[in-house]
Amino acid sequence: MPKITVLPHSTYCPNGAEFDVKPGEHLLACLLQQGIQVPHACEMQGVCGDCHVYVREGAQGLEEPSDHENDTLGAVWGGDIDSRLSCQTIVGDSDLIIETPKYTANISSEKL
Repeated sequence: MPKITVLPHSTYCPNGAEFDVKPGEHLLACLLQQGIQVPHACEMQGVCGDCHVYVREGAQGLEEPSDHENDTLGAVWGGDIDSRLSCQTIVGDSDLIIETPKYTANISSEKL
């Protein structure tokens, strides 16, 4: 079973987290099940970009992002080569190290 490590984030996961998941699940669902309240506003349609995360390690075990995901990632604040939409990312067999961004473009999240 792959292990997900979430790096500390002052709002979503102050102490960081580490947990096992079943391959084939959406990363966002796994995070939410662990009480890590990553912003998400589009009901996992991959259009808002709020659930943007950085996959710092383990990305080689994930499917490549779709053109749709890449289009949305092109508009997220602070996107980089490690960026993924957690709602579109299916967990594979590899362990992952995830970092949540400090800021998002969503006005409701600017209180961070």
